[in-house]
Amino acid sequence: MPLWLHWIVLGLIAGTLSKYLMPGRDPAGCLITVALGIVGALLGGWIGSHLGWGNVSETGFSIRSIALATLGAIVLLLVGRVVVHFRRRA
Repeated sequence: MPLWLHWIVLGLIAGTLSKYLMPGRDPAGCLITVALGIVGALLGGWIGSHLGWGNVSETGFSIRSIALATLGAIVLLLVGRVVVHFRRRA
């Protein structure tokens, strides 16, 4: 599988899992979910490598890669919701 396709599939899995684990009003479509998952994979890999949990693998899917990507996507969802909440209050 080409590397770019691997990141898109990983992004779709991580983005979907993060939205499933954090229900709420997120009116984003499929492309935003994939982007959320891809950026979440990058963030999750960075967090995982700094905490000694490993990193997101580029060569294949593993439970650790999916979990770290999902963790990163959840962090992004949390930050996004906090920003939107405070922008509405201002």
